[in-house]
Amino acid sequence: MRLLHTSDWHLGRAFHRVSMLGAQAEFIGHLVTTVREHEVDAVVVSGDVYDRAVPPLAAVELFDDALHRLADLGVPTVMISGNHDSARRLGVGAGLIGRAGIHLRTEPSACGTPVVLRDDFGDVAFYGLPYLEPALVKDEFGVEKPGHEAVLAAAMDRVRADLATRAPGTRSVVLAHAFVTGGEASDSERDITVGGVASVPAAVFDGVDYVALGHLHGCQTLTERVRYSGSPLAYSFSETAHRKSMWLVDLDADGSVAAERIDCPVARPLARIRGRLEELLADPALAPHQEAWVEATLTDPVRPADPMARLTERFPHALSLVFDPERAAGEPEVSYARRLADRSDQQIAEDFVAHVRGAGPDADEQVVLRDAFDAVRADQAVREVAR
Repeated sequence: MRLLHTSDWHLGRAFHRVSMLGAQAEFIGHLVTTVREHEVDAVVVSGDVYDRAVPPLAAVELFDDALHRLADLGVPTVMISGNHDSARRLGVGAGLIGRAGIHLRTEPSACGTPVVLRDDFGDVAFYGLPYLEPALVKDEFGVEKPGHEAVLAAAMDRVRADLATRAPGTRSVVLAHAFVTGGEASDSERDITVGGVASVPAAVFDGVDYVALGHLHGCQTLTERVRYSGSPLAYSFSETAHRKSMWLVDLDADGSVAAERIDCPVARPLARIRGRLEELLADPALAPHQEAWVEATLTDPVRPADPMARLTERFPHALSLVFDPERAAGEPEVSYARRLADRSDQQIAEDFVAHVRGAGPDADEQVVLRDAFDAVRADQAVREVAR
């Protein structure tokens, strides 16, 4: 069976205030063409179909167009909700839509109930594990302490239990939306840390033939059977080096996997440039970036006048300006933004306690802070579901 694995469409998202709907529509067209030209047997979409719980109308219309075009091909599609989606909204009409071959899996309680497709060698069971917010699903899965590993392990227990009841030789595919250990994150994914832990081990998914992951935006192979497709478009300058693609996966009769990357259309290349403003405006080596979306880091010791206006004279699609002034040896770093870079909310809070009190929080106080951040995240998740 030939699968096309994609995820993290984030329909409705902008890139530094530039609408991406046109590029997203181009991707949908590319997806449909790929399905047709490569004779794909099933499409799997591993969450974050939309960028937010209540997407703009134009994004909903694009999703509707995608569903109709996939249904017209007669190729089954399995989709799950991600942490950006409203599972309840995405799942509206799932039963009716399923009659057209578009299978929306948004209910945690249905993790052990697969979509079963058939090829010349027998059945392939597709298990959709939507994003499982631990605080919201702990009771459903009977876990004492909510955490990503605990709820995913419980969901996978249901998958393996169902698979054990099926005919020998039944192959299995799991769709999941999670941060799996070994994956490389970028700046554009929303933090899903719970209890100080965001990632789960790949071993949680043992026992199935292929795991189609979503959440991280870079295309990645964790094992031959566990892969991220990544987002089809770049949504932050941290993705400048990404090669955006989908996985074309051949699942053989014995469950063995062969995978090939299918490149996605590039709306506009990204570039990160760095140096003093005058150097950036004059350097001939930067000529290839003049039509790219640009993030410029200026190293001038003193902030230049009208830097963005001057920069866009040469780089008309410059979108982001960062200041990182050159400093003399031994001169302390004073940029607040630099001090916060790559630090979690927990770390920032602990630094604040140390700054105010003169000593950082002890182990018990760290737990209090962590529980507070988890409670806020859980409350936000509940509010999004209720909207």
